[in-house]
Amino acid sequence: MSKRHDDVFNDVLSGLDAAKAHDTDRQSGTRFLKRRTGLSDRADTEEKTLRWVDPAICRMWMQHNRDYDMLNEENCADLIEGMRAQGQQEFPAIVRRVDAEDGFEYEVICGARRHWTVSWLRANNYPKFKFLIDVRDLTDEEAFRLADIENRDRRDISDYERAVDYSMACMMYYGGSQKEMAARLEVSPAWLSRYLQLAKLPGQIVLAYGDKTLIKERHARALRRWMATPEEERALFDRCSELIRRREAGNPLTDGQAIFNYLNTPPKAPPAPKETQSFKRAGEREGITMRKSGRTIRLEFDEGLSREAVKECFSQFMAEHYPAKRR
Repeated sequence: MSKRHDDVFNDVLSGLDAAKAHDTDRQSGTRFLKRRTGLSDRADTEEKTLRWVDPAICRMWMQHNRDYDMLNEENCADLIEGMRAQGQQEFPAIVRRVDAEDGFEYEVICGARRHWTVSWLRANNYPKFKFLIDVRDLTDEEAFRLADIENRDRRDISDYERAVDYSMACMMYYGGSQKEMAARLEVSPAWLSRYLQLAKLPGQIVLAYGDKTLIKERHARALRRWMATPEEERALFDRCSELIRRREAGNPLTDGQAIFNYLNTPPKAPPAPKETQSFKRAGEREGITMRKSGRTIRLEFDEGLSREAVKECFSQFMAEHYPAKRR
C-alpha cells in the first residue's frame, strides 16, 4: 500500500478508538500490540482488542466492494494455503457491530476473502478455525473509504466491481458530487470519472463478458467509440449477442482480452453485390457477360467468339449503358 493510501487510511481510523473502553470478555477478546504494518506508518504502537468468532455470526456489509458470491477455491487458494500452513488467520478483518435480530452480530467491512476462507475451512475438515475480527465504530462513509483504501491496489478486485462500488458511493455519501468524492478519496477527478463511466457500461456488454471481473476500465473507454451512432451501437450489441450465443452453445471466449478484441473489431463490411448481365446475338448461346462491382464494369467473353458476335454484343451493351443522348 502506498504512503498516500496509508495517510487516508489513518485519517479514517484516527480517533475511532480513543473513547472506547477495552472489552472485558476474556473468552472472545485477545489483546495484542499492533505493530507497524502496511495499514499505518505511525512510529508508535497501538494496543488493540481482537476477537476470534464463528464466521456464521458475521455478514457482509451491503456496500462491500467485492462480489462474495464469486469467491471460490480457485480465487481464494492463496488464503486457504496460508491459513492451513499457519494454523489460523493472521490478519484481522475489520467489522462493525449490528443488531443481532437476524442472528448476525457483526458485518464485514474489509475481509470478505478471509471470511469466505475460514468458512470454507470449517466446512472442509478444519472445524476449529475461527474468524479473527477487529471491531470498529464506523459511519457508512468511513467504512466505504476504509474498504476502498485497503482494496484499491489489489488486483483481485476487478475494475468493474470497483466502478459499481464508486457509483453507488457517489450518490449515497457525496450527493452525486464527483468533485467532493475525489477530494475525500484523494484521487484526481479525471481518474474517478473513468470508473464512474465504467459503471454505466450497457448491460448487454456486461453480459457478453460473462464474468464481469474480466471487464477492464480501458475496455469501456475503447468500446464507447462504437456507441457514437445508433447504427454502430446496434452493430456492437449484435457482436455482444454473438458472444452470448457462443457461451450458451458451450464454445465461449474465456479470456478478457479476447472478448474485448472481438467486441472492438467490427466485422468487415460485405462486398458490394455484383450486377451481372448478358448480351447475345439472336440464336446464339454465347455472348458477352457484364459484371459490375461498385464503379467497376468488366466485360467477359470466350476467345472463340466471332468478330461479328463481339461487335453485335458490344453494340447492345453500349446502347443500354451508354445511350446516344448520354455524353
